[in-house]
Amino acid sequence: MKKVVVLSGAGMSAESGLRTFREMGGLWEEYDVYEVASPGGWERDRQMVLRFYNERRKQLLEALPNPGHFGLAKLEKDFDVQIITQNIDDLHERAGSTSILHLHGELRKSRSTTDPDLIYDIDGWELNEGDLCEKGSQLRPHVVWFGEAVPAIQEAAEIVSTADLFVIIGTSMNVYPAAGLIDHVPETAPIYVIDPNEVSIPGYSRIKVIRKKAGEGIDDLINEFKNE
Repeated sequence: MKKVVVLSGAGMSAESGLRTFREMGGLWEEYDVYEVASPGGWERDRQMVLRFYNERRKQLLEALPNPGHFGLAKLEKDFDVQIITQNIDDLHERAGSTSILHLHGELRKSRSTTDPDLIYDIDGWELNEGDLCEKGSQLRPHVVWFGEAVPAIQEAAEIVSTADLFVIIGTSMNVYPAAGLIDHVPETAPIYVIDPNEVSIPGYSRIKVIRKKAGEGIDDLINEFKNE
């Protein structure tokens, strides 16, 4: 069974109605993203950061997976599918995909501010000041903020290096270190990009672009796979 490695980004979730930082021109409603998604912002105003992620979490609970998510889940019938996602939502899981690595954390989880190994599921959509870990420290969103390391990047690179087929969906490939994962794709593995916009990745002539949204593009991708 061939191994398909998928790198998904914000465009994938946008089709489910989840807006992105880039769409808002650097703002999320009244918030400056660097104030709500950075260690400095957390130190300056915890309540604002918690409120921001509570709002995003509430929106996520109202969102549903789109045809692109379901299409990737169906691929597991014929392929060994591993998803590496830059998204912090759980829409891939809710669509039925079983092997997902979250590069930038998970919105529906929290973690200790003193022990990063203490990670908890969030019941509902609220995480508030005074919610503590078992060691007594404040819980923070379990997400990677601007200026923080991406702990899962090495594991992601190792997964990509085993791909027979590599698929990029809904990401501009401009955000590092995730964008650098393409450098780990084996030379024998075809690379597919599903994006309704024009895509250019310098140095990679073997890329096949499907100029459609994720939901429609998955059907074309399956047909392409049959020809590989």
